[in-house]
Amino acid sequence: MVEYEGSAGAAGGRFAIVAARFNELVTERLVEGARGCLVQHGIDPDTIDLVRVPGAFELPAAAAACIRRGGYDGIVAVGCVIRGETPHFDYVAGEAARGLQALAVGEPIALGFGVLTTDTREQALARAGGDRGNKGWEAALTALEMADLFRKLGAGAGP
Repeated sequence: MVEYEGSAGAAGGRFAIVAARFNELVTERLVEGARGCLVQHGIDPDTIDLVRVPGAFELPAAAAACIRRGGYDGIVAVGCVIRGETPHFDYVAGEAARGLQALAVGEPIALGFGVLTTDTREQALARAGGDRGNKGWEAALTALEMADLFRKLGAGAGP
């Protein structure tokens, strides 16, 4: 039996962080976490592109554009959707997740999902560098591991 597993320590490659601007206080911390993780694991800061979009709903379209552009080993999508008084939250969060999942399954590229869906701003801040960690960091770690796994499987989308 042959076993395959990705490693975050297998540095190298080019990555895009696709970040929603909405809830900027939270998303900037997610971007910092994602960038910090990539750099700490050996990714040259000059090979990390930051793509900003208005909100979480636009993340799948921007990630798809990055895939079409080519040259990336992984994409880290970060954003924050905080529940309000209307069902808007459900549509935005659900469609962002659905669109990113479709790309992750349909394209040969590592995609880290760092979109927070919380009830309050306090919960979001706790997950963006607070006492619950940084989900941007975790999403970047996932992208690194999956990019390495795809290389091992000969399925990567890199250059």
